[in-house]
Order: sequence, then structure tokens, then C-alpha cells
Amino acid sequence: MKLHLIFIGNKFVYNRSFKEYILRNIENASEFIDSITYFKSSDNSLFLYLEEQLNSKDNIIIVTSKQNFPTVGKLICTATSDNQVLKDGMLIPQKASLFEERSYLLEYSESVVNVMQIDENEKMPQILLRSKKTKATVHVFNEERDSLVSILTPIAQTYEVSFDVTLEVEGWLRVDISSNRYGDISNFIQGSKNLLPRKLITSSSIVPHIIERLTQKNKKVSFAESCTGGLLSYYFTKNNGASNILEGSLITYSNALKENWLAVSHATLEEFGAVSSEVVCEMSDGAMNVSSADYTLSISGIAGDGGGTPEKPVGTVYISARSKTEHKEEHLQFEGDRNYVQQQSALYAIKMLLLIDKETFF
Repeated sequence: MKLHLIFIGNKFVYNRSFKEYILRNIENASEFIDSITYFKSSDNSLFLYLEEQLNSKDNIIIVTSKQNFPTVGKLICTATSDNQVLKDGMLIPQKASLFEERSYLLEYSESVVNVMQIDENEKMPQILLRSKKTKATVHVFNEERDSLVSILTPIAQTYEVSFDVTLEVEGWLRVDISSNRYGDISNFIQGSKNLLPRKLITSSSIVPHIIERLTQKNKKVSFAESCTGGLLSYYFTKNNGASNILEGSLITYSNALKENWLAVSHATLEEFGAVSSEVVCEMSDGAMNVSSADYTLSISGIAGDGGGTPEKPVGTVYISARSKTEHKEEHLQFEGDRNYVQQQSALYAIKMLLLIDKETFF
């Protein structure tokens, strides 16, 4: 069964951080969301759409506000020939098979509907719609997509699982796995890890994996960022436990701060420019010197939309990864708008951190 998510209310259209909070919770609790539809409060087409969805064979999650919650229940009752009843101070369809505070579950025809009410600054109500499938995610590095599919397909057939491969950034593939029986997924992952021991990470999320491994080894990391403006450190600090391993991040946007905070040579900046392999090398070295970190990452680039030159067009990014024993610099050429270039840069830096110490991270 497919999963359709329906937002009803203006706040879900315009309040991005609120919407992302809801999406994170739903994605963690249920299967892949196949489609998302938004309705403003005054949309007259809502009833016909709900009626069509209720007669489908799909799972549906409806997220709405306190203001619209009774109206949504009334429309569902009209479509299903039901009546609303008051239960625990909440008006819900009489045929609702399960309910908790601000959330109820209704089975109609061959569809299952979970209606939830949430407003800003509220905790997420309990998600009552659960997938019958189990799922998992692994990550594979420095393996071509076609080659990876060839490696994984026989294992998937053996354990009756399905998988999808998507590209995060160059050299980083995400593998999403699903099955009706968890044991099958577990054996699939183990078989895959045996074939790709230094390329596959079994954790579903990479940054929490890094935090866990560095915490276990009592090691630290620091960053020096320019074009990403703190995005790399955000990817870490949004996760629990980041304070165990993150010393900090220096956002050295100007050349003056690169010199004063990171001891980047004025001569290096003059000869090669701020966006260069030589500068990010000195930035990562400077971050290592001003902190007690075991690893450092530095990023400098031209995110756009302006600022590019024929020699260094928009999307030109240099990244340095450094440990106590080695360092590596890479020159990348990303495509996309400013935000996408920044996101790709931060993800690529995370990949470089993993690869500079495979013994720790794999």
C-alpha cells in the first residue's frame, strides 16, 4: 500500500520549519511517503479529494490544525456515511478504531486513515498508522552505482528484500531496504557488509554514526567553513551527542579572518586566492592548531549566485580533510543554486571525514 500525506491548513504551506518537524516524525515512524498534498483552509476541492482517497487502497495520514480538525472529521463522516462522537474531549468519527490525544485511526473500505491535529509549539501527537513492512538504510562509499546494484541484487533475491539506490553526492550512495520480515533485512545487511567491509556503513544516518564512533574513541572534530557558513556544523549539532565530539567551527568568510583566526598565510591567499586547494589545506591545519581536535574539515568555495570567474565558476569548491597523520584536499565542481551547492559541499566534507580514517568509521 502506498502512503499519502495530506496537510490541511495555511500554516503547513508557509511555515517550513514546522512542516519539516512533522515530516521528520512521520518518516521515522512510517514507511516511505509516496506523495504529499497541501490544502489551504479555504480550499473547496478538499471534500472531493478526501472522498477519492478514502476509496483508494492506500494508507493516508492527514495532518491538520486545531481550527480545522472538526471540519476534517465532518468531511470524513460525510464521505463514509458516519457520525462524529465526542471521545475524551475530541470530536471523531464513530467508526474510528483507535484514538489517542489529537490522533485517531479509521479503516474504511480498503484504506486506512490516521488524522492528527497539531499546531505550532506542540509536541507531535502519536502516529497510529504503522507500516507492516520493515525498513532500513545503509550507506556505501566509493562504489559505482551499477556495480553496487550487481553486488546487492543476488543477496536481495536470497533474502527476499527490495532496495533502492540513490546518490547523496559523488562517491556516496544511499541504499533504502524494505521487507515484510525483519530477519530478511538483517541478513541482507550482514551479507552486504561482508562483501563491502570498508565501503558500507550499516547505520541509517551518517552523522549520528560519526558521533557514536568518535565518542567511543574519545576523539574530537573541528571545522573551518567559508562558503557553507556553518552548515557543516549544523549537520552535527542538530544531533544528540554532538557536544561529545565537536570542538567547534570557525566561520571565516573574509580573508582577514582566515589569516587572523586560522593563520592562513597572506602570501598563499594572494597567490592562489581564497578558493583554492592551498588555502583549504592551511585552513584545516589552522583549525587543528587552535583546537584539541583529532580531525578537521575545511571548506571554501563559490556558492553563487554571483562571484564566479572563467577560471573559478560558480560551484567551484575546495575541501580539506585532516587527521593527526594525514590530510587530503579535493577540488569539486557542483551544479545547482546557492543552497544546493552549500549542501553538497557539507555532505562531501562529511564523506571525506569518513574516508580519511576507515579503521574508525567502517
